[in-house]
Amino acid sequence: MTTPLSIIIVETDRTRAQLIVDSLKDAGAFDISVISDPTGLARQIQARNPDVVLIDIENPSRDTMEELALASGPLDRPVAMFVDRSDEGLSSAAIEAGVSAYIVDGLQSQRVKPIIDAAIARFRMFQRMRTELAETKKALEERKVIDRAKGMMMRARGISEDEAYALLRKTAMDQGKRVADVAQALVTAAGLLS
Repeated sequence: MTTPLSIIIVETDRTRAQLIVDSLKDAGAFDISVISDPTGLARQIQARNPDVVLIDIENPSRDTMEELALASGPLDRPVAMFVDRSDEGLSSAAIEAGVSAYIVDGLQSQRVKPIIDAAIARFRMFQRMRTELAETKKALEERKVIDRAKGMMMRARGISEDEAYALLRKTAMDQGKRVADVAQALVTAAGLLS
């Protein structure tokens, strides 16, 4: 049996909070908590560590919205934000702050569950993209270090690029390390000696 999705609802109005809770209960089994006082929101959310955060704001200002979005940990979990109205640029600010779903005039009970599903899907997509970007950056940095180490070996030993790489690879295999790690050690050692 799978554990139910844990959702924190950030809503200061009890009636609106109850509407959201009822909508979610009608849509499935969820572990639902309501935060009615956004003071110390980041700490409260971190303590509960929910799967999803749902924020409902009647009249958002850019500062309030960004503060709520960042406090809810948008890089750690999906965040869906419902607003009654939105001035120009607020949706962009919310998305830039990491909000997965930004819904204007959208707090309708039958839409809450599909919007949460969309927020989760979008969050997972962006999480995969962030992971792939980080891996690509790391591979590029490692490639630069390997190229630098090869250049140092070529100059010091008077060997070709292929020979320098073969020597790096052999050393890595002999030591049970990755080529990038051996190259980094060589570059670091050369930096200490110069």
